[in-house]
Amino acid sequence: MSRAVRTILCHQAHAFRGWKLYAICALTVAGCAGPQPTEGNGVGPVADEPAAGAVQASAIAPVRVTEPVTVDSDDPAIWLHPDDLSQSLVLGTDKGGFLYVFDLEGKIIAEKTVSGLERMNNVDVEYGLMLDGVATDIAVATERPTSGLRIYRLPEMEPVDGGGVVVFEGQEPANRPMGVALYKRDSDGAIFAIVSRKEGPSGAYLWQYRLHDDGSGKVMATKVREFGDFSGTGEIEAVAVDDPLGYLYYSDEGAGIHKYHADPAAPEANTELALFGEAEFTQDREGISIYQIDDGTGYILVSDQQANEFRIFSREGGPDGPHDHRFLKAVALSTNESDGSEVTNVSLNADFPSGLFIAMSDNKTFHLYSWPDIAGNDLMIAPDGASLAH
Repeated sequence: MSRAVRTILCHQAHAFRGWKLYAICALTVAGCAGPQPTEGNGVGPVADEPAAGAVQASAIAPVRVTEPVTVDSDDPAIWLHPDDLSQSLVLGTDKGGFLYVFDLEGKIIAEKTVSGLERMNNVDVEYGLMLDGVATDIAVATERPTSGLRIYRLPEMEPVDGGGVVVFEGQEPANRPMGVALYKRDSDGAIFAIVSRKEGPSGAYLWQYRLHDDGSGKVMATKVREFGDFSGTGEIEAVAVDDPLGYLYYSDEGAGIHKYHADPAAPEANTELALFGEAEFTQDREGISIYQIDDGTGYILVSDQQANEFRIFSREGGPDGPHDHRFLKAVALSTNESDGSEVTNVSLNADFPSGLFIAMSDNKTFHLYSWPDIAGNDLMIAPDGASLAH
């Protein structure tokens, strides 16, 4: 591994105001400097036969590249506007102590961007947390030095965490948080944060917290479980949740993708359901995103970081059962050393009429792709969740 290169992904499936909204968060920490984006195609010159870690000549070009952050781009998330989807927001963490907000053209919205934070890793978005009796959309990001979660009301980006919510309380400094994924339980609307860390024991690597009002309109977190097998190789950062199906996925860097129930009250919630992606990767398994289709099918996208590719698996099961996630294909992107991503199937604007995929690149940017460019001729295109075509 080059330098600290890690990811956590947050996946969300949101149904609100008549839209089936599916967003998936991927969190990232990047390493060495890579090709700088150029206007028009997002990548600089590349070799015909790239060496390991080089952007491939056949790489898919983004529709937009964000303006650069200050220090080190890490992980993106998407907030979907309830009334005008073209006004939706892209959030992105910067390990220099910022939580950036961009519009869909990739331009920084300075008045919404949060500064003065400490090392920020991953971010995720959820809809409808009850605060002071009002359904509130929130962004949750990990702040490693404080072992905390920073939580903001959307779209205003007003803090609602009372200065930060501590996680992994009583653990050693090496156990400080990295990845976060949010889960909204369909049965009662309860919202949970699943948090990964720099180091941790197998069987309890991840901690899950229920987020709720502390009585004063601020968010507090109550731990509900410790779980998660770990191979002992590398670390676990990337976490993603499939809200409609109720499953949680996380990347064990040196081993594969683990699958569990997202609901801590589910029968045998702490029993692993699957381990896949063991053989298809060049090196580190990192960021996870879930492209969801209304019929329960779709795709799980996982960063093969050093190869500058995303490996795509079936969301639904296969011949060997409901947890048989088959490898379908790999796509090469213009990002370099990407380990964090986000995806939505929602029709946003003329640039992204059938969904948006975002991936972090190690040159302080995030790259925005149109979903049909990722799907190619092999995968389904499902604007707003309705499957239309290959």
